[in-house]
Amino acid sequence: MDKRENYTKINSETWDRWAQDGNEWSIPVSHEEFLSAQKGDWSVLLTPMKPVPKEWFPPFSGLKILGLASGGGQQMPVFTALGAECTIFDNSARQLDSERMVAEREGYRIEIIRGDMTKPFPFRDESFDLIFHPVSNCYIEEVQPVWNECFRVLKHGGVLLAGMDNGLNFLFNDYDRLVVENPLPFNPLKNPALYEELMKNDDGLQFSHTMEEQIGGQLKAGFRLTDLYEDRDRPGNGRLRDFAPTYLATRAVKP
Repeated sequence: MDKRENYTKINSETWDRWAQDGNEWSIPVSHEEFLSAQKGDWSVLLTPMKPVPKEWFPPFSGLKILGLASGGGQQMPVFTALGAECTIFDNSARQLDSERMVAEREGYRIEIIRGDMTKPFPFRDESFDLIFHPVSNCYIEEVQPVWNECFRVLKHGGVLLAGMDNGLNFLFNDYDRLVVENPLPFNPLKNPALYEELMKNDDGLQFSHTMEEQIGGQLKAGFRLTDLYEDRDRPGNGRLRDFAPTYLATRAVKP
């Protein structure tokens, strides 16, 4: 099996290790946070810092939500507490273990499916009212097939909420020194030295994507963009956050 065929398996195993080591995106909500959500006190993230505007969501009661590559027990428990019916689709077994743990602790049902989002989704056409897709496209080489599948499995009038990296992060190897060292696109499958460096540092195999691929790709799939916002990285993650936003979140609708 060559690098192109098994890179998503490598990323799945990488996320398993990160989750085991207590990655910030692998720490599930507490019981207290779940109870607060039931009382209407809640927030969720598509990008590192800015909470998603609550007006981006339809009413939650009975809403069928797909958490796409959003395992970790951080958002689906909140949506369930608010009355939604949730399905989680992720390629990391440990991220899904967190979803299972919270569901068992709080006594709710969630459909948990392990799978690779670069392949056709294991869902029927028009299965969901909303897809929640935090920053994760940076771990796949091509995003257009994902947008196409999102469009297929959403009902008409359904909402896609997606977080994404705008590409600036990939220019630098050191976020404090901020010397441009990498040309874009950043693609380790086409650069053996880059591949070896990422593997050595246990960074996972990551990819930059243009706004043409990210936003243009949603439009090409058939979505109508209704809103977006930019976001910066968390404090302590280097000086780049002081100079420019490096993340974007979009709200798009299937007409």
